[in-house]
Amino acid sequence: MATKILFKFLFVLFLLGPSMGWAQPQGEDLDPERFRQEIEAFENWDAKNSFPDKAILFVGSSSIRMWETHKAFPDYPVINRGFGGSMISDVQYFYKEVIEKYDPTLVVFYAGDNDIANGKPVEEVVSDYKALTYRIHNDFPDANFLYVPIKPSNSRWNYWPAMKEVNQQVKAHNEKREHLYYVDLATPLLGEEGTPDDSLFVEDQLHLNEQGYTVWNQVMAPELEALFTR
Repeated sequence: MATKILFKFLFVLFLLGPSMGWAQPQGEDLDPERFRQEIEAFENWDAKNSFPDKAILFVGSSSIRMWETHKAFPDYPVINRGFGGSMISDVQYFYKEVIEKYDPTLVVFYAGDNDIANGKPVEEVVSDYKALTYRIHNDFPDANFLYVPIKPSNSRWNYWPAMKEVNQQVKAHNEKREHLYYVDLATPLLGEEGTPDDSLFVEDQLHLNEQGYTVWNQVMAPELEALFTR
């Protein structure tokens, strides 16, 4: 009888496991090879075109990819290596292809948005961020690094408390270290009620529209002037 009761108990636990969150660990890294085609496109472009030395390297997820950085900052040697949907761990995986080869003077970085939305805890996202910056400054000790905070958006508003915590921890970390900087491009996207201004986003209410990028450009321009060393 005891054996049958134990068996039934274990069977119930087995059935309830998925609904209780035991079936699949949350926040796992996705396979970075899903971006292989995009990375190869960067490599093909570089094979056919020259890229500037000691450039300003914009790198990260779709907010970087969709940013028309060459038009926004025509007076600077800009390289854009954003690939949409990426997490910080993906940038780490393709570090040699999207960062190391360009020997940047200034790195402008946006990622973490997809990390939180994928279930990664704040501590892991911040740890991934620190690991990436340590690696960059080990290879390029004099390069400046500018963190663009995770942006608030209506489509991911329920994640905003965690995203905001990542931003605050990164800001505090950057303030203690040389060559690490933080530019607040998150607050300008909020309306008077403290929620995302939907007029600054495309229809999906996740990605910025032209007006949204204009807001970013206006805030970013003096930062680039201050941090970029010709």
